[in-house]
Amino acid sequence: MPLQRRQFLQLGVSVASLRTLSHVAQVETYPARPVHLIVGFPPGGGNDIVARLMGQCLSERLGQPFVIENRPGAASNIATEVVVRALPDGYTLLLTESSDAINATLYDNLNFNFLRDIAPVAGIIRVPNILLVHSSIPTNTVSEFIAYAKANPGKLAMASPGIGSVSHLSGELFKVMTGINMLHVPYRGLAPALTALLGGQVQVIFASMPGSIEYIKAGKLRALAITTATRSAALPELAAINEFVPGYEASLSYGVGAPHNMPAEIVEKLNKQINSSLIDPKVKARFADLGGTPLTGSPTGYGKLIADEAEKWGKVIRAANIKPE
Repeated sequence: MPLQRRQFLQLGVSVASLRTLSHVAQVETYPARPVHLIVGFPPGGGNDIVARLMGQCLSERLGQPFVIENRPGAASNIATEVVVRALPDGYTLLLTESSDAINATLYDNLNFNFLRDIAPVAGIIRVPNILLVHSSIPTNTVSEFIAYAKANPGKLAMASPGIGSVSHLSGELFKVMTGINMLHVPYRGLAPALTALLGGQVQVIFASMPGSIEYIKAGKLRALAITTATRSAALPELAAINEFVPGYEASLSYGVGAPHNMPAEIVEKLNKQINSSLIDPKVKARFADLGGTPLTGSPTGYGKLIADEAEKWGKVIRAANIKPE
């Protein structure tokens, strides 16, 4: 073999070896600097609360700050696109939730495909929404509320964190299954929607339990029922809507996603640490206080959950003819 060709081949092998060593070093030392966890809604809502709790857990376990960065707007699509466009190196992650799966059906002209462009890393928790009413509404049970709404068609304003949110679709599913008519009023996040409910500008909301449970415990808002098929240990005295409207079920799942093509070893490292956090008794108890059921499992399992939610809520979107803003 001519000397020049032999040297060229040896150089190629050396470059490939350096790339492999660099990749191994990247995984072994990850994270070597702060990680940004992007949240698609304003501070104060369920997304933000879950992100900060999980960010704290990961910071303690991995030795680097997990910085919570709120990028609200466009029903969380702005935040998702930030992560889709980020380098797939593990330093920009997305706090995913059911709205992201919903958006895959709701929007036709996004610059990304959530199911394709965001890699599932791990689930965090599943939580119920809670049917909350303003104190001016003279009802204490779901049956009384349905009767009141039917006696006042179109006069009740139903707030939500935004069009296509699980809060919104929980209400739309309730309307379809009970035959009532309420006016939907979308806000830019759960916190302003709850503020409007507290002030009486709206009368109803299907709010996530993490973002609303403190208002309930303080007696500031009246809770009628939860949206999961069975009652929650966090508020065991609160009935499930399913007890009054058979077959009704709605819930909200949170997790972590990353840019497509992030190294599988980093995905697995994050998945392992998130799962370990969720079985830690102190962390598990904290999430339980928020009504959360842990979603431990593999990245593939979390990916299937996202796909299943996209299919379920896609049917509601089509049935209610919901259109984005």
